[in-house]
Amino acid sequence: MDLPFTKGEFFALFGRYNVDVWPAQVALQVKALAVLALVWRGRPSHGRWVAGALALLWAWMAVAYHFAYFTAINPAAWAFGAVSLLGALLLAWIGVVRGRLEFARRGDLRGWTGGALVLFALLAYPLLGWAMGHRYPEVPTFGLPCPTTIFTIGTLLFARGAVPRSLLVVPVLWSAVGSSAAFTLGVYQDLGLLVAGVVAVMAMTPVMTSRRPTPPTAPRPS
Repeated sequence: MDLPFTKGEFFALFGRYNVDVWPAQVALQVKALAVLALVWRGRPSHGRWVAGALALLWAWMAVAYHFAYFTAINPAAWAFGAVSLLGALLLAWIGVVRGRLEFARRGDLRGWTGGALVLFALLAYPLLGWAMGHRYPEVPTFGLPCPTTIFTIGTLLFARGAVPRSLLVVPVLWSAVGSSAAFTLGVYQDLGLLVAGVVAVMAMTPVMTSRRPTPPTAPRPS
């Protein structure tokens, strides 16, 4: 597939983004850790906070990366940004406004898979980039599409009951589009997107929805 930009232009774009938005990357990482802490605590009221945080990540991705930077080298970024905004709106509507999402730690297949994807997005993804010679600031950091998509899919696997399919459509689409960078641009850590995309598709079926995590124990009155 012919791209409208070169590999050098692609990584240089990451460099400009990372320099310009610093220290937003740190704040986004802290937000991700806060999401994991809320999932671990597993209170029903935390579902809105987790969904809201994920929605903000996708809105950031759309505006701060696709619209503000990626459009400079790829006109398709306008469409990518619009789809990312759709993902943010779906998370906000279903998870925040309607409150249909609750999260809790799980000991089943979904829980282990979700944990593996989250750890890959936050730890393995940047470490693999470093091992392959990618050096900051010309690297995809958390808050950019690929690691954020993997993190989102992993987090949604901790939802109680079935994950609403509409929430997985946009991450699956980006998994298909973004994973092409693994081969065409040498960002081989993006192969994790393929795995995450397959997992998200499986989460739309009964394969990974048969068990629910144990409801959290209500706190005893003091």
